[in-house]
Amino acid sequence: MSSERMPLSPGMPRDADGPVFNAPWEAQAFAMTLALHERGLFTWPEWAEALAVQIAQAQAAGDPDTGQTYYLHWLAALEKLVAGKGASSEGELARYRHAWAHAADRTPHGQPIELRAEDFPR
Repeated sequence: MSSERMPLSPGMPRDADGPVFNAPWEAQAFAMTLALHERGLFTWPEWAEALAVQIAQAQAAGDPDTGQTYYLHWLAALEKLVAGKGASSEGELARYRHAWAHAADRTPHGQPIELRAEDFPR
């Protein structure tokens, strides 16, 4: 399903041309979701339900729903769905989250973040 044919979710930041992203990671999470869907990991209704549940939980916990946290919810829903489908484990996802945070901390502002073996917890 290309982004041109993808139904846009309520609350998704967008303009007349489609989704808009405030940071590269948001576009990457979006693209990853489309790629996993196209590979058959989940149906679009499954994805929509996972995202809706994640947003509802965040709102119940006090998220102000201003649109600034939309892709944080998107990423959390994607991680839960990927783990739930057995494509990865929650532990493996946490390991990579830690590695990316470690890599980001050591990378000077404006430089590309690259993972190294030292970024992964032992």
